[in-house]
Amino acid sequence: MSKKTSLKDLSSEQKKGLGILSAVQFLLAGAALVDIWRRPRSEVRGSRAAWSAACAVNFVGPLSYFVFGRRRD
Repeated sequence: MSKKTSLKDLSSEQKKGLGILSAVQFLLAGAALVDIWRRPRSEVRGSRAAWSAACAVNFVGPLSYFVFGRRRD
């Protein structure tokens, strides 16, 4: 059986990298959520609720919204 790795088992560089990736994830999701709810409904492809839920899926959800969820003129 393999041993589970906990946060205390990581090196300081790994902890720093994890912190940076976490911060980027939260900022990206926050930016996407703000854009979803401030953008006029006619400029969002699909439902706002579905895109908001998609933002909870790591980097994939917010990036998908920015690429596919916004209408461009």
